[in-house]
Amino acid sequence: MASAKHEWSGWRTAAERALYGADGFFRRPEGPGGHFRTSVHASPLFARAVAELLCRVDEALGHPAEVALVDLGAGRGELLTRVLALAPGLRHGLGGRLRPYAVERAERPAGLDGRIDWLDAPPEGCAGLLFANEWLDNVPVDVAETDADGVPRRVEVDLASLDGTERLGDPVDGADAAWLARWWPLAGAEPGLRAEIGHPRDAAWARAVGSLRAGLAVAVDYAHERATRPPFGTLTGFREGREVRPVPDGSCDLTAHVAMDACAAAMDVSGGATDTSATATDTSATTMDTSGAATDASAGAMDTSTTATDVSTTATDVSAGAMDASAGAGGPGAGLLTQREALRALGLDARRPPLALASTDPTAYVRALSAAGEAAELTDPAGLGAFTWLLHPVNLPHDVLRP
Repeated sequence: MASAKHEWSGWRTAAERALYGADGFFRRPEGPGGHFRTSVHASPLFARAVAELLCRVDEALGHPAEVALVDLGAGRGELLTRVLALAPGLRHGLGGRLRPYAVERAERPAGLDGRIDWLDAPPEGCAGLLFANEWLDNVPVDVAETDADGVPRRVEVDLASLDGTERLGDPVDGADAAWLARWWPLAGAEPGLRAEIGHPRDAAWARAVGSLRAGLAVAVDYAHERATRPPFGTLTGFREGREVRPVPDGSCDLTAHVAMDACAAAMDVSGGATDTSATATDTSATTMDTSGAATDASAGAMDTSTTATDVSTTATDVSAGAMDASAGAGGPGAGLLTQREALRALGLDARRPPLALASTDPTAYVRALSAAGEAAELTDPAGLGAFTWLLHPVNLPHDVLRP
């Protein structure tokens, strides 16, 4: 009886092929939006908040003749499309000075707004806002697991079987071992503990920030920090809205939470790249969808009125100070905070409209109530509101999120 054939590979190589290869997941015709839902899927209020942040960056830059909005991991361009729909109402004539860039490895979608430049890497030397929503979690990384002796070994997956079968390979060494020692220590731990080796993401983020001449770079993702790393890692798959076993066959998303504190430290205080793994290696500029099908919502959800009660969960916010904002600081406003904190700082309001409005203008009341519900979802501390925002200003004179 012939033995089964195997093709063993580290997860980084396997995920690169499965996500971005010729028949990869992100090149499928339905797009990532057919499989999972991000903040941009949840509500157009997210795009409105991004537009508000863009206006603040423009103000800090002194209203230059051209302001870039770089959507890193643009999917099918939905986030940029929504921001462009808001362009005529942006302050100081910003709509007429806006230069939108979609950065994505998939082909340009048919019918996309002609004002959007479609690129496979961030443009160099721009001034403006670079926004990467749920991009870093799809930059492929290798996985390590401790063996019976507490030695971290590289996890290998069988590409021939295409069912996610794994085995332990060689001990982790070199840049990977250096990164683990600093950011996710495993050596000597009990058998079976896992870590995702994040230095390719650190390098990818450093290159993204380095593409800006001036402005603000923002990464938004589900994340963790050194003191609270998940003991068994977070690698998983998503297909058609359901979490599934991670299988590198191109049929599902392959994602892992981001060690965002390590990404923050990838840039030093002067804005230059810092090697976070002693000999960090390069990685290709991988991308993912940050958007979805458009839905209408009232602009009133950006209302900052104080006359309403909050319909969102009343759980205590995670303090921005809980994640060290000095790590990777690039100037005023650099650091890490929750999406709940960020969106509130941008004017997103999840409070109910005054009940009296139901009597005077029932239609407006229903619209405002619906928008408040969408805002509540975006800022829910048990859901999207718990996402981490990493902010890295480049040559900005002040904190634009919390001026």
